[in-house]
Amino acid sequence: MCVVSEEQIQKWADEAEAGYDVEELKRRGRGRPGRGAEPMQVVAVRLTAEELDALDAAAAKGRMSRSEAIRAALAHFAA
Repeated sequence: MCVVSEEQIQKWADEAEAGYDVEELKRRGRGRPGRGAEPMQVVAVRLTAEELDALDAAAAKGRMSRSEAIRAALAHFAA
């Protein structure tokens, strides 16, 4: 749980009242960034707690997300 201070709420209200730069909001986009022109497919994989711990450790060591680590491992395996 995250507690939001009255000061932060006031900052957000002031920002909203001043108006937003619509062009800046459009540049930032919404949702996850794309990985290319091809549509992506989500694949569910079941891992044991030990496998998940090993995956998280490898991802942290490589400074990447779980998904990036899985994709790298698949690319290595398929090579």
